[in-house]
Amino acid sequence: MPHPNAFLHLPELQGRLTPAHASGLRLTDEALAEWDAQARNQGLPAHWRLPDSEVERSRRDVLATITTQSLDLWVFAYGSLMWNPGFHFDEVRRAHLPGYARRFALGTTIGRGTPDCPGLVLTLEPDASQTCEGLAFRIPAPLVGAESRLLWRREMIAGAYCPALLPLPTPQGTVQALVLVANPRHPLHRGDLSMQATAATIARACGRIGSNRDYLDQLVRQLEVLGMEDGYVDALHALVALIEPSP
Repeated sequence: MPHPNAFLHLPELQGRLTPAHASGLRLTDEALAEWDAQARNQGLPAHWRLPDSEVERSRRDVLATITTQSLDLWVFAYGSLMWNPGFHFDEVRRAHLPGYARRFALGTTIGRGTPDCPGLVLTLEPDASQTCEGLAFRIPAPLVGAESRLLWRREMIAGAYCPALLPLPTPQGTVQALVLVANPRHPLHRGDLSMQATAATIARACGRIGSNRDYLDQLVRQLEVLGMEDGYVDALHALVALIEPSP
C-alpha cells in the first residue's frame, strides 16, 4: 500500500493509479517468465530482451551516482508510469523536465504491438524549446533495491532508453530523479515518423498488454485529470480518432 501521505500533493490521483500488486508491468521472476513465453510464441528471437546481467549493470551504475543524503529514489513518469507505476512509493508530485518533449518514438513488438504489427510507446526526445510535464514518484530508501530492480526490468527490457539521474523541478523543490530518455542508436527508435504515420501505427497496433490506442487514451485521460497540456499528444489523439480500429 502507498504511504498514507503519498497523495498529499495530488489528492486527485487517489484511485487513479494501478496498485503495485495489481500491475501487470511489475516484472517479477514469474511475470518475466510469462513475457519470455509470449515472446517465444510470437517468434521473437531468444535475445529479444537484454540479458539480466546487463540490466543489472545499468541499474547499479546509475544508482551509484545518487548524491542525496536520504538515498531515496525519485522517478520521473511521463508515459505509462503516470497511471501504472508498478512500484511502491511514498510520495508523488507534479514535475516538469525542461529541454525534452514527450514523443511516441519507440517501437514495440510485444507490449503494445506484435512482430507483424509493431506499436509505439513513449520516450523523451531532446528539444530545447519544449518542457515535458509529468509526475515524480519517491521510492523510499529501504525499498529502492527491490523496487528499482523491477522498474529496470520493465523499462530497460530491450535497452531502448538511456537512464540517468537528472535535476527535476517540482513545486516542492528540485529533486534528483531517474529519467529515461531516448536512445537514438537503438534499432527500435523511430524518431523519423511523421504524425500521420505515428497515428496510423497507434490506431492499429495491439500487443500482450493491450492496444496502442488504449495506451494513448489512458495518457490523455491522466493528463486531463492533472490539468497538464501537451499539444503533441492532443494533436495525435485527434488524428487517431479519425482512423478506424483494426477488425
